[in-house]
Amino acid sequence: MKAYQDESRSFKERAKALVAEMTLEEKVFQTLHWAAAIERLDIKAYNWWNEALHGVARAGVATVFPQAIGLAAAFDEDMMEEVGEHVSTEGRAKFNMQQKYGDTDIYKGLTFWAPNVNIFRDPRWGRGHETYGEDPYLTSRLGVRFIEGMQGKDEKYLKVAACAKHFAVHSGPEDVRHSFNAEVSKQDLYETYLPAFKACVQEAKVEAVMGAYNRTNGEACCGSKTLLQAILRDEWGFDGHVTSDCWAIKDFHEGHGVTSSAVESVALAMNSGCDLNCGNIYVHLLEAVKEGLVSEETLTRAVERLYVSKMRLGLFDAPEHVPYNSIDYSAVDSKEQKEFNLAVAEKTLCLLKNENRLLPLDKNKLKTVGVIGPNANNRKALIGNYEGTASEYVTVLEGIKEYLGEAVTVRYSEGCHLFKDRVSGLGRENDRIAEVRAVCDESDVVIAVMGLDSGLEGEEGDQGNEFASGDKPNLELPGLQNTVLKTIYNSGKPVVLVLLSGSALAFPWAEEHIPAIVQAWYPGAQGGRAVARMLFGEYAPEGKLPVTFYRTTEELPAFTDYSMKGRTYRYMENEALYPFGYGLSYTEFSLNHVALSDNKIGKGGSITVTASIENNGAYDGAETVQVYVKAKGIEGAPKLQLKGVKKVKVAAGETCQVEIVLKDSAFALYDKEANFVLNEGTYDVFVGTSQPDERSVLLTGKKPQCFEVVCNHTEVL
Repeated sequence: MKAYQDESRSFKERAKALVAEMTLEEKVFQTLHWAAAIERLDIKAYNWWNEALHGVARAGVATVFPQAIGLAAAFDEDMMEEVGEHVSTEGRAKFNMQQKYGDTDIYKGLTFWAPNVNIFRDPRWGRGHETYGEDPYLTSRLGVRFIEGMQGKDEKYLKVAACAKHFAVHSGPEDVRHSFNAEVSKQDLYETYLPAFKACVQEAKVEAVMGAYNRTNGEACCGSKTLLQAILRDEWGFDGHVTSDCWAIKDFHEGHGVTSSAVESVALAMNSGCDLNCGNIYVHLLEAVKEGLVSEETLTRAVERLYVSKMRLGLFDAPEHVPYNSIDYSAVDSKEQKEFNLAVAEKTLCLLKNENRLLPLDKNKLKTVGVIGPNANNRKALIGNYEGTASEYVTVLEGIKEYLGEAVTVRYSEGCHLFKDRVSGLGRENDRIAEVRAVCDESDVVIAVMGLDSGLEGEEGDQGNEFASGDKPNLELPGLQNTVLKTIYNSGKPVVLVLLSGSALAFPWAEEHIPAIVQAWYPGAQGGRAVARMLFGEYAPEGKLPVTFYRTTEELPAFTDYSMKGRTYRYMENEALYPFGYGLSYTEFSLNHVALSDNKIGKGGSITVTASIENNGAYDGAETVQVYVKAKGIEGAPKLQLKGVKKVKVAAGETCQVEIVLKDSAFALYDKEANFVLNEGTYDVFVGTSQPDERSVLLTGKKPQCFEVVCNHTEVL
């Protein structure tokens, strides 16, 4: 038995022994995402590139969960871990099947490049729906739990390997990402852009980190000694492997101009700690080593890291010793997975407005329901991007028809094209408006289903993306959607607006005039059922907004400005259309007996927040207790910061107890030199079911309770 085959040894020892047997050329080819087989060492070909943002993607049938931004709207850490567990179960099941038939193609490995924990700082960014929203704390909590669900709890083996991306300071614009330099202060870097990555590394022990396309403060992210070495490995103690984003390293010389050739680019990336190349440019490492630009020792260390990851996945051990090898293909797209997906989708929907309690609708009082809009029967608006293939897609129209059955007539009109001025190419502008009026005339209530899909917001270069960059030019409903919505409203019939989008839209007219508004995100393959069940009162909505809905594009800073000033609820000055953390229910919750265990905080200390939450309404439901901290009198400090979240299920008439612990770090802030400082002074702690801002209080009719906490000494944590 060779040393690398000895399962009693550590994975690091075994990886070192195995890589020591490789030639220089063999090592080089192991740093490509399509790592070649080495038959003399019994090493199979392995493709590192796989995706699982909201389900196993791009490899055939799998459960398509709501897009990441929708998952974030549940504000539910426990649910996120469960989603990770379900995704990784299907990932393992598909991998076991693929191995059985010798399929080692792209998207067929166990290294999944998810989650995306970038901060959604600007609603125009096309890829924002891949993230968990605008808040570093919420993103951290959800990212950690998703990774823990994905990677599993076995003491020796990983269920799958997760990857936190894109490191770091990455959130558009998409069309210049290959040459763009994101300039950011140390304070914003550490306060906003790094916390989620740090949590993924230090708490969740994420196996991999992916670099970003852009530069940050002049350094190309996939070749940044500051990010990949000083912060990631030296400061945080990261022990996994780093991968480049796809073809990002060639941008070093082609886009960023920080190197002058492919050989220089691969040398910069490898020497900075980028172990794996998504792409093919690392073939130039052979030349770089021979020219002395990269030492063979550095290359060897990178390959060893990669092989530790493969060994942690059990790829070199006796099959019967790896518990996840027993997961059968029958786990994919199972009845249990579909039921869980529907339950998840139901948690993600956000009720933004419900004037005079129009919702829930009573089907027993309806004869005809009109369903109008370009997203009513649009499968693409269910799924977002980085998606798998569902065996069944239920659009909003289909969900409503299924729910109502034969008892209620459903009349449908597409209403208008999603973004063009006509549906039929040879038709006149607004060529479905007569049909819209006809449906309204026949209907007792009209459900308008508007918004976007991943053809209008997504990644640069996505196939079929209408705006070539993937970013949105503004926050408005595109095309004729507003015109059609006004026509529906003018019919005089009650109107429910359901928005399917992956980002915040600005719709001040609708907010003023339409009595009921639901933000449904991209709700996954079961999304239409979830929406229908909510509209007709099978359950109470419980989602909260993980992003701010602004009133106009004009109030936003320049898209290319990475300063946080004026951005997100933490720094914005204007009043939101709908605030971060906001969402209504069908039932009534009250937060009572709120107390803090102490009114003083110091280094090493903590404060426990306790409360009872009572469901005074007629529906069983779930509510999110939110704790915000405000540092008073500190220049440049955020207005507020979410520092505690607890999702609680409460049956009608019942009361539950809630406990949230605020550590000293919940009160600390980064200064201009990125020192993490617990400042002497006074802090406000707000405990409620929303933000304490005036707009949230107006919309909810509830004011979070405020407590004062004092710190007597300034200390660096």
